[in-house]
Amino acid sequence: MSENTFKVVSIEALRSGDRLEFACLVEAYSGQIYRLALKMLGQPQDAEDVLQNTFLKAFQHIQGFEGRSSLSTWLYRIASNEALMLIRRKRPETPLVDLTPDEEEGDSFAPVNLADWCCLPEDELLTSEGRLRLDQAIQRLPEKLRIVFLLRDIEGLSIDETGQALDLSETAVKTRLLRARLRLREDLSAYYAERLGERRK
Repeated sequence: MSENTFKVVSIEALRSGDRLEFACLVEAYSGQIYRLALKMLGQPQDAEDVLQNTFLKAFQHIQGFEGRSSLSTWLYRIASNEALMLIRRKRPETPLVDLTPDEEEGDSFAPVNLADWCCLPEDELLTSEGRLRLDQAIQRLPEKLRIVFLLRDIEGLSIDETGQALDLSETAVKTRLLRARLRLREDLSAYYAERLGERRK
């Protein structure tokens, strides 16, 4: 996501403790951070907690921001860590990764039930029910796949920016993104096959 999409925020002013400039930072990025957290966690209160903690930590650690990534990527990194830590606290028995090292490097996952949705018109994919089904399918992704998908395909970060936000190599980002897309395609396959069948009646 382009930095110049938002109001330009002065890093120097932030580092000097300018609270008005920090308020501008919150105004510029709170919507994106909240949306990411909500889609990651599925609960508005959890998303609010991540939003507050993200900006609190940004305020506390702005002196350590070296500018090697964009300010937005840095905020996404804090928010991603906060969301994953919240999941870990709430479900300590559930591992955050379901990938073995071999799976991480290769593409051993093959979806088994793919429907052909290519003939569905775009408005069919964008109905309120379709968006709800997609959101539900995103929630069912393993967390480490979900966060990559959200940053890259929902928030629009580049592969490089996503890697910076999650401290992953570009290869790892591409692998996880491919797996996320394939899992979503399989998950939604039955729904879209049914919709396609209805249109052909």
